[in-house]
Amino acid sequence: MFRKVLIANRGEIAVRIARACRCMGVRSVAVYSKEDAKSLHVQLADQRICIGEGPARGNYLNIDMVIQAALNMGCDAVHPGYGFLSENSEFARKCEENGLTFIGPSADVIDRMGNKSAARKTMMEAGVPVVPGTKEPVTDPAAALEEAEKIGFPVMIKASSGGGGKGMRAAFDEEEFTRMFSIAQHESANAFGDDTMYIEKLILHPRHVEVQIIADNEGNVVALGERDCSVQRNNQKLIEESPSPVVSSKMRKKMCEAAILAARTAGYTNAGTIEFIVDRDRNFYFMEMNTRIQVEHGVTEMVTDTDLVIEQIRIAAGEPLSFKQEDIQPRGHAIECRINAEIPEMNFMPSPGKITNLLLPAGNGVRVDSALYTGYTVPSEYDSMIAKILVHAADRDAAIAKMRAALDETLITGINTNLDFQYRILDTETFRNGEADTGFVAKFMSGGN
Repeated sequence: MFRKVLIANRGEIAVRIARACRCMGVRSVAVYSKEDAKSLHVQLADQRICIGEGPARGNYLNIDMVIQAALNMGCDAVHPGYGFLSENSEFARKCEENGLTFIGPSADVIDRMGNKSAARKTMMEAGVPVVPGTKEPVTDPAAALEEAEKIGFPVMIKASSGGGGKGMRAAFDEEEFTRMFSIAQHESANAFGDDTMYIEKLILHPRHVEVQIIADNEGNVVALGERDCSVQRNNQKLIEESPSPVVSSKMRKKMCEAAILAARTAGYTNAGTIEFIVDRDRNFYFMEMNTRIQVEHGVTEMVTDTDLVIEQIRIAAGEPLSFKQEDIQPRGHAIECRINAEIPEMNFMPSPGKITNLLLPAGNGVRVDSALYTGYTVPSEYDSMIAKILVHAADRDAAIAKMRAALDETLITGINTNLDFQYRILDTETFRNGEADTGFVAKFMSGGN
């Protein structure tokens, strides 16, 4: 087992990793920017080191600085969490070159599966269902338009290196395609330093359903069931739940088999997520693979009674999975609400500031993953997510009721949050009936239910 793990992240996921390390008797080191000097992850880690200030590109995204910090602090492994450098193959490769174990898949696998167009091609060749679209990436607008016309409108334009909804645009005709391709490509180049795109058929009114997989270095691959992530705004997830209200036991079996096939085809190790898009007829198609732990991993942990972060660390240290596929028997229903420092009524404008009062929910089947405390100042430089509230109950109706009670109990003052917005979503007939697709939030914002 590792002696000391550098946590190459911040916020609640850094807190989550620090706690996992402590449970395992492994020392942890927090990196932080000057803006995060008083953050909870800095206080919970065994050691800490400042790596700069200002926007993330000068600290959390600075590969050389993060690796030097790990070496200076005597670490033998690095956990990237999610976001930042978690899916950066150059970072993974440089970790290995400097004698540091990257807690995640290999750099080659990140290259193969992290690039969305390359992943599509790999899945097509393996026989995993894929949304009709381009097999090779495109950069030229005229060539892209030709491909779109072959596929047939409407289409979705996506960044090959995309994530978090960036570099994505829908187009319903030729004129709109030309404009949207330019916008998406420019956004991709700015966000990821990559202007290669791919085009796929736009599935109208889709559900976003993903399967959590985990694999060790001995060839064992386990699927831990699915999560429904359809409640999104601007392609950013707001509410996740497991199991999905639209997935039958027969469909679940097929999806998990496809996810395991995808992981085996990629030669995948550690925790990852196979994301599928589901159409109105319950056909599912591979969308992409996230080669890291997901924000919403907690709902899977609650229904399967597992600890995916501890499992990640064990696998990276060369240990086999602590469970087999037959051990995974999901029970009950779990829901997660992402709590963001933002103003939903003002197009979800971020709302940084000082937390003046804080009361987080608790009780049987309630979990809060957060780095908040009274007096903490939410910085403006980073993502607006400040907490994840999770609940587990015997069935979906009970889980919704428990989540509403948990949100009712939560008090955060000094900044604006989306607490009330989340509560109102849970109270809609569409959500209660399990009918929310990826366009639901936009409709809700315009006055629909």
